[in-house]
Amino acid sequence: MSRILLALPALLAVAVGGFLLWGLDPARDPNAVPSARIAAPVPEFALPAVAGTGVPGLSTADLRGTGEPILVNVFASWCVPCRAEHAVLTRLVREEGIKLMGLNYQDEPADAARWLNDLGNPYERIGSDVEGRVGIDWAISGVPETFVIDGDGVVTFRYVGPIIEPDAQAEVRAALAAAGARS
Repeated sequence: MSRILLALPALLAVAVGGFLLWGLDPARDPNAVPSARIAAPVPEFALPAVAGTGVPGLSTADLRGTGEPILVNVFASWCVPCRAEHAVLTRLVREEGIKLMGLNYQDEPADAARWLNDLGNPYERIGSDVEGRVGIDWAISGVPETFVIDGDGVVTFRYVGPIIEPDAQAEVRAALAAAGARS
């Protein structure tokens, strides 16, 4: 019996180590986790503007019936990958004319305004989701996350993580093109 008790911690360590290695496998893509929002209408919400940004807030009405695809980016000033992604989003708006809306997630409005004033503001509208309640309705798993909305207000694509790699940008462009073809 004492041998079994001595072996138990080693067996537990092997099991936990195996689980951790499985979780770190680079083949496990967080985007492969399906979103409950895909093929569903944009949830009902109305968020106030982020004070100090000079752009209006964001609501369901801003994303439905536009007749054109929209990119909705979930970001926060405390999010390091969001900072890396910001230059890409700015370039997509400036050079490709992508319509970009922002959902500022669990962030203090003053921090978000300062962050956008420092980096530039590519967003047409930004909703301030300080409490994170709208993020729950969007089924957000973290920040940054980016959604493509078709012209009828249906979520057609979700990308988890920063869209900084060329492959990620190509996926977003393809999703926008597909959403535009649907509209």
